[in-house]
Amino acid sequence: MPLAKAGKAAQGGDPRARRPAIAVVKRGRVGRGVPMGSWFHVRAAASGPASSVRLGRFGVEASVRLDNFGSLCGFLIGLLCWATVAAAQMVGPTPQPQGQSVTPEEAEQVQPENWAIHGQSTNTWLVQPGFHSPYQGPQSLNASANARETVDVTLYAGVRPWQGAEFWFNPEIDQGFGLSDTFGVAGYVSGEAYKVGRVNPYVLFQRAFLRQTIDLGGDTEKLDADLNQLAGTQTANRLVFTIGKYSIVDIFDTNKYAHDPRNDFLNWSIIDGGAFDYAANSWGFTYGAAAEWYQDWWTVRTGVFDLSIQPNTANLSPGIRQGQFVTELEERHNLWDQPGKLKFLSWLTWGDLGTYSDALSLAAATGTTPSTADVRSFRTKYGLGLNLEQQLTTDLGAFARASMAQAGVEEVDFTDINQSLSAGLSLAGTRWGRPDDTVGLAGVVNRISHQAKLYFAAGGLGGIIGDGQLPNAGPEQILEAYYSVPVFSFAHVTADYQFINNPAYNRDRGPVSVFGFRIHVQF
Repeated sequence: MPLAKAGKAAQGGDPRARRPAIAVVKRGRVGRGVPMGSWFHVRAAASGPASSVRLGRFGVEASVRLDNFGSLCGFLIGLLCWATVAAAQMVGPTPQPQGQSVTPEEAEQVQPENWAIHGQSTNTWLVQPGFHSPYQGPQSLNASANARETVDVTLYAGVRPWQGAEFWFNPEIDQGFGLSDTFGVAGYVSGEAYKVGRVNPYVLFQRAFLRQTIDLGGDTEKLDADLNQLAGTQTANRLVFTIGKYSIVDIFDTNKYAHDPRNDFLNWSIIDGGAFDYAANSWGFTYGAAAEWYQDWWTVRTGVFDLSIQPNTANLSPGIRQGQFVTELEERHNLWDQPGKLKFLSWLTWGDLGTYSDALSLAAATGTTPSTADVRSFRTKYGLGLNLEQQLTTDLGAFARASMAQAGVEEVDFTDINQSLSAGLSLAGTRWGRPDDTVGLAGVVNRISHQAKLYFAAGGLGGIIGDGQLPNAGPEQILEAYYSVPVFSFAHVTADYQFINNPAYNRDRGPVSVFGFRIHVQF
C-alpha cells in the first residue's frame, strides 16, 4: 500500500557519490545509484521538450522534461480514466485486497472482469520549521526552515490471461524531493518520498507481476474491482502465487490501519515495521516470487527476493547470490465480536554487507572515518516482527508493530533502525456526522544497537542518517496525527503533523515539527 514507498553507492562515504549518473538524487522511501544503461533521446512533436528513455539491465526508465508538470499529470489522468469507474475504493495498491463473503446465489451474480485500467495521483507537501541544532553532518536533517513536495501518477493495467490468473503492469511518473533529500531521520517523515529525487518528472515501470489463485474450497468471497485486482470471486481457502516485480510490502507486513502513505500515515516506521529491512531497489521494488496459503483462520506466506547490488543502490543483484527470504504467519480472530489479525514476520538476508565493529576497527588502524562500505563481505542478517490490527468498534481500530533486526550489521535497503515499537488508532468520522472522514494518531520509538551508536559517534554514515558525530545518543521518538477528508468520491485531502524527538538518535538536535498536506485522486 504504501509508495512515493537512489543510492548510497558507498555507505559511509561522500553522500554525493551515491548519485546516479543520470539525474539529481532525491531520497525517499527505499536506494542509491549506479548507471543503468544507455540513453536514447527522442524529440517530441513540433517544438516540444525532449524526452529520454534509458534501458537498464533490470528495468526501463523514461525521463520526461516538461515545462509544466501539471499539464502532464492532467493528460495522464485523463488517459487513465476513460475506461474506469470514477468511484473506486480509496485503498492502497496491494495485490490482494480482502474479499467479502457472499452466498452461492450472490456469487452467481458476480461478473468476473477480464481486464481493467485504473489510475491514481498523489501530491504531498511537507513543511519543516527551523529547529535547534548546534551542529549537523552530511546526512543530517537540515536545521533551517524548508519545504519540499513529491508527485506521483500511476497506471494500473490488468488482464486475466486464464482462469484464476491476473497480470498487472504499473508504470508510474514521479517527481520531487523529500525533506533534506530524504536524510536525517531514521523513521523518515514521508513514505511518498523515495531515495531518488528528480527536478524533472520521470517514468519507471514499478510493477509487472503475475498472480495465480487456486481455490481450495470454503466460503465464496466476492472481489471488488480495485487497484491491482480484477473483480471476481475466490474461496476463503486458497493458494496464491505471485511472481515478477513488485514491493515485498505489497504482500508482507500489511495492516488495515497503517500501511498506505497515500491514504493514512506518512512516517516510514509507522506504515511498516521500522526494523523490517526488506529487499528493494531505490524506489522500494524488487524481483521475486511469493506463495500464500489461506486456510480457515490462518495464512502462511513465504517468498524469495532479489537484493540490491550494494546496500541502497538502484540496481538489483543478478541471480541468487544476494537475496532475501521472507516468511509470515497470520492468525485471524474475533475479539469482543470484532475482527482482528496478528502476524509474525521473519526474514533472512544474504549478501555483501559490512559490520559496524569491523568499520570501527579499520578506521582505528588507518586513522580514517569509519565506513561499512570498506569492510563488506558475504554474510547474513536476520530479523523478526509482530504486527497487530484490531477493530475495536465499527468506526475505531487499533494497530501495533514490534520489529528487530540483527545488531551490528549495516542497514541494507530500508532505514537505520535496529529495534522499533509503534502503536496507534484510526477513527472514522461517524460520531460527528462525517463517516467517510478518517483521523489517525500513532507513536513510534526507534533504537539502534550499541555498535551503531559508536559508529555514528565516530562520524560514520548510514543509509539515511549521519550527523558527523553522536555524543549524546537516545531513542528516536515520533508522534504523527492526520485528518483525511473526501472532497469527491474519488479524491481525498489530508492534513498531517509529525513531532520528532531526537532525530537520527541525537539528543543534541531538535525537537522537530513537520507539517504535511496531501491530495490523493484515484480512479
